[in-house]
Formats: sequence, structure tokens, C-alpha cells
Amino acid sequence: MELHKRHVHSLSERKGQKRKLDDQLHANRQISPPPPTADERAAILCQASDQVRVLDSTFTWNEADRAAAKRATHTLADLAKNEEVANVIVEGGAIRALVRHLQAPPIGDDDRVQKPLPFEHEVEKGSAFALGLLAVKPEHQQLIVDSGALIHLVDLLKRHKNGLTSRAINSLIRRAADAITNLAHENSSIKTRVRMEGGIPPLVHLLEFADPKVQRAAASALRTLAFKNDENKNQIVECNALPNLILMLRSEDAAIHYEAVGVIGNLVHSSPNIKKEVLLAGALQPVIGLLSSCCSESQREAALLLGQFAATDSDCKVHIVQRGAVQPLIEMLQSPDVQLQEMSAFALGRLAQDTHNQAGLAHNGGLVPLLNLLDSKNGSLQHNAAFALYGLADNEDNVSDFIRVGGVQRLQEGEFIVQATKDCVAKTLKRLEEKIRGRVLKHLLYLRGIFIEHHGLELLIGLLGSSGSKQQLDGAVALCKLANKASTLSPVDAAPLSPTPQVYLGEKFVNNATLSDVTFLVEGKRFYAHRICLLASSDAFRAMFDGGYREKDAKDIEIPNIRWEIFELMMRFIYTGSTEITLDIAQDLLRAADQYLLEGLKRLCEYTIAKDISLENVSSMYELSEAFSAISLRHSCILFILEQFDKLSARPGHSLLIQRIIPEIRNYFIKVLMKTNSRNIRL
Repeated sequence: MELHKRHVHSLSERKGQKRKLDDQLHANRQISPPPPTADERAAILCQASDQVRVLDSTFTWNEADRAAAKRATHTLADLAKNEEVANVIVEGGAIRALVRHLQAPPIGDDDRVQKPLPFEHEVEKGSAFALGLLAVKPEHQQLIVDSGALIHLVDLLKRHKNGLTSRAINSLIRRAADAITNLAHENSSIKTRVRMEGGIPPLVHLLEFADPKVQRAAASALRTLAFKNDENKNQIVECNALPNLILMLRSEDAAIHYEAVGVIGNLVHSSPNIKKEVLLAGALQPVIGLLSSCCSESQREAALLLGQFAATDSDCKVHIVQRGAVQPLIEMLQSPDVQLQEMSAFALGRLAQDTHNQAGLAHNGGLVPLLNLLDSKNGSLQHNAAFALYGLADNEDNVSDFIRVGGVQRLQEGEFIVQATKDCVAKTLKRLEEKIRGRVLKHLLYLRGIFIEHHGLELLIGLLGSSGSKQQLDGAVALCKLANKASTLSPVDAAPLSPTPQVYLGEKFVNNATLSDVTFLVEGKRFYAHRICLLASSDAFRAMFDGGYREKDAKDIEIPNIRWEIFELMMRFIYTGSTEITLDIAQDLLRAADQYLLEGLKRLCEYTIAKDISLENVSSMYELSEAFSAISLRHSCILFILEQFDKLSARPGHSLLIQRIIPEIRNYFIKVLMKTNSRNIRL
């Protein structure tokens, strides 16, 4: 997916930035010293020049010379630990002198009898260490190589070849490997030079070395050499490095398995053929095992490597999940370490692009931690989480979970840092919208309270209000299905109960003077009525006869603006609880029922009017429902619009009508979906 390519590159690039420095140097650099003053600089230059003169004059096997040379290399190394003065040391000529002492001095006739040779390997080790420190600054790397250091450093890697091993030799080899690491760091030409000088085979051979520190240093150098250099990658694999690297993944030494997983990650990056070889060599399970390592750096690199394994090979995605990677990756999402969160989200994002994995990732608890990471202020972390959620949204089984945990709302309301993340979130919401149909819709209806509370309904309404005609139609169809499942319009669904028990005197008392105690004048004609029946029928008549109105004591009450026919039907409903309503008088009767607060009669009128809704009049019918607060009629208009959306969309004024009714659509669905189980909805 294009949304993810930019970030994948930046993640992998981090793997080439490991700088191999000793523990003392790391401790010394916790607080960077200030740059030297002019006087301090002059003193350092003098000191460095003095040490260079010592080195120039002690290239012999004389014991005193060897001791002096060793002290000089240590002094220069101590100075080089401060990057602020490294340029001064170089200016003093240290590189040339140190490179010379990477090789042992020639053995004269007098030296042959001296056993063991004085400070054998020690001066070379000190020189390699000092050069490695100077190489931390990129501007010094090429100067050191041009001075001939590489060939000597490669030779030092082979010091054990004569069958001798000792602590001094091991330490020397380690310093040589460290120096190669720093020289080649982010320098493509020097990486190539190391290969051309024959540096890769001895480094691969050192992966079998008994000393774990040597193994670690060799792996670190190979890691740097493999980064963004295809020829180096191929030679490392051709030298049969993979079996030993995979064994190192299982090491109990965190430093060793950290470097091993880093080498494999750089070998695999952008190299599908090498990735296949790595997997065939058995790397997958030990890499998954590192997800539970006590070393957070190894966890991070393992998660990144699993993401690389899962990049294109669908079978590998499934195998990673089957072999137990999901749970530790989800746990890493909740780590306080931002880099662990970022790498695990990256790996889960790749795994979530496989259909077979998507439901399992959500079921195992991955959804909420990924949603939580959307609140991160780290753009890369936020993007990785969004990409993983995009994959999970592709599975219908996850849609209800997205809504249940408030995922839709989080996606809609989140503040996203980069445009790629915004695009990814928009596509995720669209995926969720498209999935709300069929069995998913049935399930959401079953969870109708959750559907509303967590913005599930907003997905469909968002489709209806979108600018695309297809999206609008999809939203209308889904809402229509939802409405059909949730409720059925019926004339029996009439009015709410009257606040007082209803009294029906019966048909024979309609406009009957017998026992009549009030008379209405309608269009000049008398209509006989009974206060007890009217008082029980509505609040309007109760106010008329029990309130402070003049009609309270009047015997004849004039009724303006209502035709005799309409008034008679209204009174018939009051006396009997029913009346026959035809289309030609339904709207006038609705107006009268609204005026006298006869909710039951209003519902019957609305039901009759609703049967006459058409493409031509639906807009005016909706206006009528608004004018008389005819909720049932309004809902009928909404359902008609959703059912006939395809045909209505071709008519003028359609868009304005839709935008106008969206708030009422929302209210309608909230009402019908939040009803209790008074209706038995068969799913």
C-alpha cells in the first residue's frame, strides 16, 4: 500500500545506524563536554603532536618502545572520546601514525630471542581503538581509509589463524571489527572497499568464535556492511553466515542476539531472494522468540524483522501468526517504550493485510491498543497504528468490535499528524462503511444500543451526506435495511396513552341534544356535545372548560376555520375512538387534530396521508409533517426517501432535501434502535 512505503523506508534505515563503541565511551558521552577554548585547543594539539612523535619513533620490538607506543595509543584514544577535539587530534597527524601501528613492527635478529614478544598485539589494539573513535566523525572516515587502514584492519581480523588464541588476541580482533563498523557507517564507498579488501569472509568466520564479545563485534560490522549494499549482502550469504546468525538468535546473551537479528534484518531488507533463504534456514521461530526477550532492543528489531518477513508473502504472514507472534506483539503495543510500540504496530500492520489474520488479531485484544496509539504525538507510531487498523477493518467480523470499543469515533475525531495517516484513516472509515450490510448489519442491530453510542450510525449517515452518488446510495440502502429490521410503521402504532382514562360515549351521542351541556357553532350550524367526553379527550378541551377561558361558562362556542365535515369527523373520533379518513380530507383533519391536541387522530391522519407519498410530493409532505409536528408522517417520508433514493437522486433539489433531513434521520434511528425489546425483531 502506498500509504506505508514512505515509513517502511525510515524504519529500515534505522537499522544501519548502530555505532559500535565501548561501554566506557558510551558512559563518557552521557553529558557532552563543551567545545575547547582556544588555549585548550592549543594544548590538546601539542599533546596530540607529542604522542604522534612518540609513535613515529617507536616502531620497533624494543620493550621500552612498545610500552611507549602503547601509552601513546591510549592517550590518543582518551582524547578521541571527546568528539569536540577529534579534529584537533587529526590535525596533529594522528591518523597516519596510528595506521602505521596497526601492523606489527618488523622483527630484527635481536628480537627473535625475546619470547614472548613485548606487548604483542597491545599496540595494534590501541591503534585500532583510537582509529575507531576518530571514525565516529564522518569527515574522518575517508582520511583513515586513504591512509591504508583497511588492509591492516582486515589482517588483524585473521590474527587467530595461526592457532593462537588469548585474551589479547581476542581483544585486538574485537577492536579491529569495531573500527571497520565505524569506518563503514553510512559510507557506501567504504562498505564496498571493505568487501574488495577481503573483509567479509573473516568477519563471517568470526561468528563461530568462542569469545562472545568477538562474535558481537563481527556481527555488528556485518550489520553495517549489509545495510543498503546488495553486493555485500550476497557475499555475506555466500560465505554461509546464515546458520551461525540463526544460532546466535537463540543465544542467552542479549548483546549477541541483538546484533544477529540486526544483521538478518539488513540482509532481508529489499532483498526477497535472501529473505527466502533466511526463512528456509529456520530463522522464523527464533525471531518470534525474541519478541519475549528481556532486551527491548532485540524485541524491537525482531518485530521490525517480522514486519519485513510479512511484507509480500501471504503464507509467511499466516505462519508468523500460527507460531505465536501475535500475543507478544500486542503486549509490546502497551509498552512505555515508544520504539517498541512503533515496531510492533509496524509488524501487526503487515500481518493485518492477510484475511486469515484479521479477525484473530482483533480477537486477541489488538484493537484497543492500536486505537490508543492514534493519540500519540509521534507521527511514525501514529501512522503504523492507523495502517494496522486499516487492515483489521477489512474483515466483517471486526466491524462490530470497532463500533463497540468506540473505534469509529476515535477515527473520526482523531488529530493526525501527517497526510498519509489522514488518508489511511479515511480509507479505514470507508472500509467500515462498506462492510455494514448483510450479517454485519444484523449483528449491529442486535447490538443496537452500542451501535448508536459508539458512532456506528454515523458511518451510514456519513455515507448519505457524502458528495459521491454511489456512497450516498450505499448509505441509503443500508439505512433502509436497518429501518426495516428495527420497526414497522402501523396504524395501530397510534397515540401515546391519554393522561386520563379515555371515555367513549358511543356513536349514538354524536351531535345528539340528549344530555348535551355544550353547543358548538360550526359554519352557522349547531353541533351538540357533552363536556365529560370532551374533557377526557385532550388537554385542549380541558384547558377550554377548566381554565380561565371565556368558553368555560359559555353555552354556545363558535369554532372558526374548520369545516363542518372536518369538525364532525373529529367529534366522531372523540366519541367512538375511530373514524373513517379519506385522502381528500386527511390533511384538513390533521390540522384540526393538531389544533385540539388529539394525538390518536393525528396518527390515523398521518397514516392515511403517508400512503399518498410519491416522488413528486415527498418534499411537500415532509414540510407538512414539520408544520404540524407529525412525527409518524415525517418518519414515513424518511423511509420513502431512503427506499426511493436512486430515483429521487435524479430529481432537482434532491441534495438540498437530503441535507435538510439528515438531522431528523439521525433522531429517527436513535429512537427506533434504542427502543427496548417491546418489539420482537427477528434477525
